[in-house]
Amino acid sequence: MLKVPEGDMLTSQRPEGDGVLFRQIECFLTVARLGNLSRAAEEMFLTQPTLTARLKALEVEVGDQLFVRTSRGMRLTEAGKEFLPYAERCVGSFEEGRRRLRELRGASGGRLVLGASPGVGTYALPGLLERFTAAYPRVSVSVRTGHSENILEMVLKEEVHLGLTRAMRHPEVESLRLYEDEMVLVVDPGHRFTAKGVADLAEIGREQLILFDNSSSYYEQTMALFSNAGIGELRTLEVDNIEAAKRMVEHRLGVAFLPRTAIVRSVSAGNLALISVKENPGMTRSIVALKRRDVPTSGPVAAFLEVASTLGETQDRAQLSPTLATEFENLQLIDLFT
Repeated sequence: MLKVPEGDMLTSQRPEGDGVLFRQIECFLTVARLGNLSRAAEEMFLTQPTLTARLKALEVEVGDQLFVRTSRGMRLTEAGKEFLPYAERCVGSFEEGRRRLRELRGASGGRLVLGASPGVGTYALPGLLERFTAAYPRVSVSVRTGHSENILEMVLKEEVHLGLTRAMRHPEVESLRLYEDEMVLVVDPGHRFTAKGVADLAEIGREQLILFDNSSSYYEQTMALFSNAGIGELRTLEVDNIEAAKRMVEHRLGVAFLPRTAIVRSVSAGNLALISVKENPGMTRSIVALKRRDVPTSGPVAAFLEVASTLGETQDRAQLSPTLATEFENLQLIDLFT
């Protein structure tokens, strides 16, 4: 056994804490590698008596002699050789864990789980994730979809780090604004409305109206628009998603109010035409990131929110063709779809 300086003898066979034990294992590995106490003490910035005391405490902890002192330095005993790979794994695992936490803090690694409502997940999120993964390629991303109420529930249960959906209130959740989305009227390019580019609600009410997802707030907004205008008799065709509604309009089955983010590509490709509504109903709503107030913001979450904050920035119109710049001058998300 190693000799311990007087006054350094342990009164307990259990170290004061795991931190103490870890430092002892580091000392063991350094002495095993260098085979010399003085060189090991110098490398670890310790006095030789302190190093000796730590090795002694470790031997007490494991219940075996780990070194023998020889004329050529320190040599591992059979017990020491047996213990060595376990000590190496212990320190290696700690270093790997510390490295992973550094990555998590700096968003150079880790995992990001997002919840998104169907419209956000289909139209805004792909462009946003393209930016995010380009900036943080080592972060693994998982996306879950659901209606706004489902997304809120996922956030509350900590099943997702962030919920991307319409603005919702809950005392345990904070809401971080991402962008404003607007419901706009679209028709097929050959529709009679395209000649003037504008129509009033009475005219629109005489058309077959394509509605989507009757459990969504979009549906409620559209129905309320006509109800508030005193238009009760509507011819409707209902589908369960936005893409189906777009296809119905393209095939001249009716007109539809759809989220602006969902129709940018279709309008720019000439598959749909955007029509102004004379009454200018202004059916906009905030799209936000929901986050639990009591959960610390990890590196990947902070990095995603930083990238997402650019959604509200309007792209320079000079980068767009004059036609598109005019047609979408109020579209804050155009840079995600061009």
